[in-house]
Amino acid sequence: MSTNAAAPSKEFDVIHAFDIQQAQARISSEIAPTPLQYCPRLSQQTGFEVYLKREDLQDVRSYKIRGALYGISNLNDEQRAAGIVTASAGNHAQGVAYACRTMGIKGRIYVPAPTPKQKRDRIMVHGGDMVELVVVGANFDDAAAAAHEYAAEQGATFIEPFDSRDTVIGQGTVAAEIIAQLSTLGKSLDCAVVPVGGGGLISGITSYVADMSPRTAVVGIEPAGAASLTAAFAEGGPVTLDTVDPFVDGAAVRRVGTLPYQILEANQGRLNVDVVSEGSVCTELLELYQNEGIIAEPAGALSVAGLSKLDLAPGSVVVCVISGGNNDVLRYAEIMERSLVHRGLKHYFLVNFPQEPGQLRHFLEDILGPHDDITLFEYLKRNNRETGTALVGLELGSAEGLEPLLNRMRESKVDCEHLKPGTPGYDFLVA
Repeated sequence: MSTNAAAPSKEFDVIHAFDIQQAQARISSEIAPTPLQYCPRLSQQTGFEVYLKREDLQDVRSYKIRGALYGISNLNDEQRAAGIVTASAGNHAQGVAYACRTMGIKGRIYVPAPTPKQKRDRIMVHGGDMVELVVVGANFDDAAAAAHEYAAEQGATFIEPFDSRDTVIGQGTVAAEIIAQLSTLGKSLDCAVVPVGGGGLISGITSYVADMSPRTAVVGIEPAGAASLTAAFAEGGPVTLDTVDPFVDGAAVRRVGTLPYQILEANQGRLNVDVVSEGSVCTELLELYQNEGIIAEPAGALSVAGLSKLDLAPGSVVVCVISGGNNDVLRYAEIMERSLVHRGLKHYFLVNFPQEPGQLRHFLEDILGPHDDITLFEYLKRNNRETGTALVGLELGSAEGLEPLLNRMRESKVDCEHLKPGTPGYDFLVA
């Protein structure tokens, strides 16, 4: 992690519930409130009363349309005529594209190369001939740098995806809806669990509950491969991470926004931030699909993955924000793989087979368990006439079957090396 912490200013223009309510009135003609859905499965698992705020059901399948619409609606005629430029991992871009088409404003949108094709396609569907899509860089921050450079050269108006007052206010309308929806049920919000990328959503929600529901706790959940808010709190200000894992693309931001950080720093008494692994996100994403029929993207499942981190009284009313549902079906193989590894069901081995008749049969009959399955078998090389090395992927019947499997491997004359995630051998041969 880079240690170039920027000392945050203690003075900033505080966002209040009134600001968010004004934004809600402004954008309500374009977007309808999203459902607040009670989740029996998660409630039973956790002992809390768990509701899901379904931002995946927005027209652009993400809450990002809120901040984009509100920010663009505040532009004057000169700023609109100059054209709009933005950078995004895909969801903010769809909100901007939607606004460009409906308001008749030309836009240029920068996204990084890992942005799923589904998101790229949806950007163009929403923007039509009013937007131009530029794919550049390895991550959001690379795309943002290119977008800022273009905006400066051309005099275009840059629409911030998370680090601006208008964007934060727009995203805060999520909290306004949650509080109102719970109120109609005769309930109050004990805890909001919110995914964190650049910090726009969580700072907007925190700003609203600070005024309207001050006893509410806010829990931010970051992916382990892009924990920029956690790093900022550790260093006393926003820092730029040396690297990020782009898998949770909607939250893969190297540096949390300055304004969101200032808001969150001022609200640390009601705020907790936790980190979850990408594998746990994949597991919860699949559970949402299989049980609730919710098609979430990885960032959209962050909040649910963070439920296990909560330390609350039984029966507490908890709302998890399902922030987006822009997931490419082509990613599901990787999602399933990461989930299996996280759950301890998928393992990889380098197996050095003696070049003697019957060794593969011995491996299948004497080493594998009755419910284990080979999912990958690839000869890497033959060292000599006596041995040959293969990369073998195994899916176990249960995670508890690993230790007996390793014991059988140790007792066998077949030499087996267990490749573990995060090691050079695993990253080179498997990842």
